[in-house]
Amino acid sequence: MLSVGIVGASGYGGGELLRLLSQHGEARIAFATSDRFAGKPVRAAHANLRHLDLSFQPHASALGQEVDALFLAGPHGTSAPHMRTYLKLARRVFDLSADFRLQDPARYPESYDGWQHPCPELLRDRAYGIAELHRARIATQQLVSGAGCIATSAILALAPLAKRGLLEERVVVDAKVGSSAAGAESSPASHHPERRDVLRTYSATGHRHTAEIQQETGLRVDLTCTAVELVRGILSTCHVWLREDLDEKAVWKVYREAYGTEPFVRIVKEKHGLFRYPEPKLLAGTNLCHIGFERDPLSNRLVVLSAIDNLVKGTAGAAVQNMNIAFGLPETQGLPVVGLHP
Repeated sequence: MLSVGIVGASGYGGGELLRLLSQHGEARIAFATSDRFAGKPVRAAHANLRHLDLSFQPHASALGQEVDALFLAGPHGTSAPHMRTYLKLARRVFDLSADFRLQDPARYPESYDGWQHPCPELLRDRAYGIAELHRARIATQQLVSGAGCIATSAILALAPLAKRGLLEERVVVDAKVGSSAAGAESSPASHHPERRDVLRTYSATGHRHTAEIQQETGLRVDLTCTAVELVRGILSTCHVWLREDLDEKAVWKVYREAYGTEPFVRIVKEKHGLFRYPEPKLLAGTNLCHIGFERDPLSNRLVVLSAIDNLVKGTAGAAVQNMNIAFGLPETQGLPVVGLHP
């Protein structure tokens, strides 16, 4: 059994880690931290986890406990200041925050409001935590950075085509995002009367996940993000322009060759029915990514759609998947692949 610690366990990402790891079968949760809920049972923050006999500890307690796997689920800027200590305490560290997503330290100030990285020397050796692209590095590196949830959906959609040089350099990604992607802290934008019945574009340009997508695909990416009336889920609609005159059969082959053996990626393209393309609702609670596409018959434009549950494949589920890889466990261990319907 792997001993596991979770720092910042009272947020949505931390709650999903607790949910998944409590049913994992090969992991024992040694501690979960939260300054706000210190001393209280985890059900005080996560009512769905009443089965867990576990209480929150203060964050400082994590700096003195050794574990096999340490998950960092705090906000941006909270992991990096303590990372050198965390790396001494855990065999493997899985950071769900944004602190180590970008390999180039110069990209952080422009993407994260002037934030200067406090330990840029650690960026070179970290693994970027999309298993479908970086499985070998995830298996060997001590520090694994989780990818952004919007970035995950877009990168998985674009990477197979970009890797083969099939795309014009510039692409447009339109992401529809559920409310849980904003985190557990409330704000005027998350207030129910302001959130319900809206399609609110909150980032027409300049979203911080843009840098990740560019980093992983080598493309010039224009990203727009819109809040929709979902709790869980992201649907990224990617508009790309093909360099070659590929028909849909050829595009299908590209995706099958890239993801045909991947346990958590499905190609979804049906001729009939309500759900002919990827639909986030069907993926709630799962670690799946569904990818579909359609070629514009009047141009060289290809529309690629990618759906995930932002809290699972976009956050905690991907981290558990990476833990499984790092410790030589079955990659699907403890990770659900059957969603809910209706």
